[in-house]
Amino acid sequence: MSVKLSEKAANGLSPAATCLQCGVSGRKPVWRVRVFGPETPALVGIVTRRKDWELVRSEHWYRIPARTAPEGLDSIRYLAFYQTRLFGNEKWAISWYAPVLGMNRAMRRELLPDELDHPRAGAEYYKLALGELTRLPHPIPSRRWRRIVFIPTSLERLLRAQEINDLFKVSPIEEKLYFTLKDAGLPPERQFFVREEGAGYMLDMACFCRDGGLDIECDGEAYHSGRDKAEADRERDNALTTAGWRILRFSGRSILRDPDRCAESVRRTVQRLGGFRTANRRR
Repeated sequence: MSVKLSEKAANGLSPAATCLQCGVSGRKPVWRVRVFGPETPALVGIVTRRKDWELVRSEHWYRIPARTAPEGLDSIRYLAFYQTRLFGNEKWAISWYAPVLGMNRAMRRELLPDELDHPRAGAEYYKLALGELTRLPHPIPSRRWRRIVFIPTSLERLLRAQEINDLFKVSPIEEKLYFTLKDAGLPPERQFFVREEGAGYMLDMACFCRDGGLDIECDGEAYHSGRDKAEADRERDNALTTAGWRILRFSGRSILRDPDRCAESVRRTVQRLGGFRTANRRR
């Protein structure tokens, strides 16, 4: 395997990465993302088998099921890898990435001819051709166990993230509230999938407290307006509340106008729920 340190990591920030920098909030330095320009599209995928990691290392390709492929896959320029508990010192973290050189579609049985009896042997996959593996300047760990499939991000974030929650490239209002909470010492888990009573829910942000979980939702006008959407949100909130979750919803307007006030509401709710619970990554 050929390994090199990224030139961007060695020589400093790229023009697009000037948005990732240290700032000061209150008494202590904090890390935040400020997007002043375009970022280089990247994706984080998961590696659960040593065999698949060996294919990445020696044959320089990675597969993604066509059925569950993330949107915008054809625009991805870099692929990073979250490694599970099988990988020793590199478990539960992202330590490596590679450039994406090309992509084509193939059946799983064509990609892995020694696994013809696999239940998904006839399923279609995207095969991503990769360049050299590069070690990140420092590993990007997950603070707690979470269900990871794909994380849309950018090369600039990969080179500067402290932990996995810093990577998500989603809505501007979620971005603003997340870093406000992090600056305030209230770091949530982002895009966190939970299953309650047989149904799955993707939480914008989640705080795990001693006396229950807190779901924090960022309601932008584009996705949370209209009668049908309001009804769907109520049904979702009722199901999560019945399962024991506390829910806070903030409109995009309130986040943009006064994010510190939103953070104070989160802080008080976390206190009422007994404070943060120690993260558990064992799974």
